[in-house]
Amino acid sequence: MITVSVPEQAIADALGPVGDDARVIVWDPVTSDAPEAERERITIACIPHYSGGRAVYGRLAQCPRLKVIQIPSAGFEHALPFVPAGVSLANARGVHDSRVAEMALALALVSRRLLPQFLDAQARETWEPKFDTRSLADSRALVVGYGSIGAAIGVRLRASEVHVEGVARSARTAPDGTAVRAVADLPTLLPDFDIVIIVTPHSDATDKLVDAAFLAAMQDGALLINVGRGKVVDTDALLMELEAKRLFAALDVTDPEPLPNGHPLWSAPQCIIVPHVAGVEVLTNRRYTDLVKRQIDARRRGDDPVNFVAMGAFPA
Repeated sequence: MITVSVPEQAIADALGPVGDDARVIVWDPVTSDAPEAERERITIACIPHYSGGRAVYGRLAQCPRLKVIQIPSAGFEHALPFVPAGVSLANARGVHDSRVAEMALALALVSRRLLPQFLDAQARETWEPKFDTRSLADSRALVVGYGSIGAAIGVRLRASEVHVEGVARSARTAPDGTAVRAVADLPTLLPDFDIVIIVTPHSDATDKLVDAAFLAAMQDGALLINVGRGKVVDTDALLMELEAKRLFAALDVTDPEPLPNGHPLWSAPQCIIVPHVAGVEVLTNRRYTDLVKRQIDARRRGDDPVNFVAMGAFPA
């Protein structure tokens, strides 16, 4: 029998029937140890957003038959140090593509059309027209980290008549036909684009990838959008460009995060900040519950976990 734990009853209800050889229980490892009667039965554990650390994964390690931990995010670097030995970690790749892409498009439109200025004028009951805002149409966007989320962003930008190219670790032509260049080509690519969108996860290779040299290579008036990870951008270097009013920025993620009171990014000119909400999918939604059902099917067939990213090595 495959026993799947989910953190809320609403998620269990949304999953519905999962087959005669599988069952769903409700257990949130953020708040409590596994129920005594279920501890030796749980084989797939689904955990909620913004959960992790030694305490949570320590509770998961108490389940001797646990085979898969399903996290709700595409990013998984935060979980890697704590996954129990012998347990597979699976991410939610594909679940958040549309939501992140929608936010990237929204941030591009809000920044280019200067909506914050108009909303501020509305709050002051002042009519302040500005007729020279930039259109997305006919602009050029470079998506740094052109995977499934990058492709979803590309679809939406092309619908707005934007020319889109991508960057990844190595050059290739993406399945959707997009020209994807190698990350080593960034210095020569950046001056040719009006909008640069960061989608990459954080790793040693991408830490402060967007540094002073990267930003200096961007053309005057260009827009930097970050819907990836805050630590991919050198905050001090970005602040210098914003304070000089040479670049625009729209950030779903920051470094540090959460952004503390009084941090200069809050008041930096030409900068929009939203609190890391681009890709947070409601776990009762179809895209997530479909992933959990596919995870059950993979376990049923004896296949590798869906979206497998790593095998745990942390001792119990």
